[in-house]
Amino acid sequence: MVTGGEAHIMPAGGEAHITPAVDAGTDSGYHPLVVKDYSRAVQDLPNGMSMFSGPFMVGGHRWRICCYPNGGDPSCADFISLNIFLDDDDDDDDDDDDDDDDDDDDDDEMEETVEVKFQFSFIDQVEYQKPMHIRALETRSFSVQNRLWGCMKFMKRDALERSAHLKADCLTIRCDIMFCNDLNTQDAGDTVSDIGQHFKILLQDKLGSDVTFEVSGHTFSAHRCVLAARSKVFRAQLFGPMTEGIMSSAIQIKDMEAKVFEALLSFIYSDSFPEMEEFETQAVEGEDEEAVEVEMPKVEEEGQEEEATEHVTSVRWLQDLFVAADRYDIQQLKFLCEKQLSEHIGVTSVASTLALAEQHHCQRLKEACFKFIEVQSPKCLDKVMATDGWGHMISMYPSVLNELVAKLVSNQKKDKKRKH
Repeated sequence: MVTGGEAHIMPAGGEAHITPAVDAGTDSGYHPLVVKDYSRAVQDLPNGMSMFSGPFMVGGHRWRICCYPNGGDPSCADFISLNIFLDDDDDDDDDDDDDDDDDDDDDDEMEETVEVKFQFSFIDQVEYQKPMHIRALETRSFSVQNRLWGCMKFMKRDALERSAHLKADCLTIRCDIMFCNDLNTQDAGDTVSDIGQHFKILLQDKLGSDVTFEVSGHTFSAHRCVLAARSKVFRAQLFGPMTEGIMSSAIQIKDMEAKVFEALLSFIYSDSFPEMEEFETQAVEGEDEEAVEVEMPKVEEEGQEEEATEHVTSVRWLQDLFVAADRYDIQQLKFLCEKQLSEHIGVTSVASTLALAEQHHCQRLKEACFKFIEVQSPKCLDKVMATDGWGHMISMYPSVLNELVAKLVSNQKKDKKRKH
């Protein structure tokens, strides 16, 4: 959920958690916020209290990042909250030599509305740091009356603490800022390419489209040259020796949902990872808009609640998109899906994800599934083996079960050696 509001001042000594500022100094820049001694920050800063980064410059303005380890307000007490704060001050207030005209200019400058697009992400989430992704975000207006915007529910604190983003009690969050006030007057050398956005508009407008696909009763128009440039499979299908006659009617795509194919086309045209919400026709009513939240493999304890329905839906979405990316040999999308699936592994999904990893030859994803299973309690392993995905996996890929058992035995031997 993106919100505006007033900044909270952190307690004395809080800035020790943050590294010195990094200046960007351009109309498009980023600042890495490194939180050291994370556990101490959680202990020292109650709900509503924040730590600040040092100041940094983007677009001629000074900014700070605010991090609320226990949430920015009571409604998000279980989350990490992040804000970007416009920290421009009238540094000339103490200069008695300024004349009245200069004072008027300073007042006008402070009243200026600053139009900005911004994105919070973890340092390794490169898909969210691409200019084309940031350009697609909503523009926010900063001013002397409204200096603060941010993400109140960036990530659940318990999910963060189980994730690979927290290493040695330290995490790094990146804030990308894109200045929007002077986009039309920038020199060509300073502008950021928005070709992906233009191609996405081309897909939506269907201008010049020359091929039609029918998927689960839905029809999609596209451009053969664009598809062929991005996928060897589409190139062979649309320009190969067997293409004669197939262009006279819609090409039938089987074994794929319409929303998954639509997301596949979106990535092909925009090179931006398609979020599930963009293509979900039946959105859950009443949910707050919030930042993308990823959860790493975790140990399920007895009595813990089952995974939320939206989490299961998200995993299914990623699995289907992963299969589509592999089917059409779009390696970048396949890699992004593989990465997110590794971060979303849960009791109800680990077996089906493991089967997909084996089927599509993804060793890293398979290792992530093994790692998740290895740390589960016996009760949770019973839950894993009770899922339909487990039965499918051991019947279709029995060698995977043998490999898993060998890993478990090896780990037990290592544990015994450590104890002795």
